[in-house]
Amino acid sequence: MSIFCLACNQKAKQNQLLQARIDSLEKRINDSYKPGFGEFMSSIQVHHIKLWFAGKNKNWKLADFEMNEIKESLDGIQKYCTDRQESKSIGMINQPIDNLNKAIQQKDSVSFKNSYILLTNTCNSCHKVTNHEFNVVKIPDTPPFSNQIFKDESAK
Repeated sequence: MSIFCLACNQKAKQNQLLQARIDSLEKRINDSYKPGFGEFMSSIQVHHIKLWFAGKNKNWKLADFEMNEIKESLDGIQKYCTDRQESKSIGMINQPIDNLNKAIQQKDSVSFKNSYILLTNTCNSCHKVTNHEFNVVKIPDTPPFSNQIFKDESAK
């Protein structure tokens, strides 16, 4: 009988240690850094600008890269910002993204411009739907960085 009690006590201690470890890990997860919605949107804004200048200069490799960066940020919103009401409207951007991807793959400047305008307008529509109408996106006038070449230097 005493062996049985000893085994029960050992099992109870193991369960307590495991629960303490689980609690500790849950706290670490809850306290770990999670990017906010605004951080993702700021990233999208930078890539949206760079995408314009890449496409305008027919640097299709860079345009494709920037599209993938935008999609990565959109995926991040859907993964990390599910508690935000705005996340539910993200899907409206899918068709403009698909159109723009197609234009980039086809290296079609006219389609790129039209699809980029649609993407930009869809961003603004989403902002209106989510009560962020004060945040208006436009086609950029000047490159965001003076230390990046947007022309396709490999085409020379």
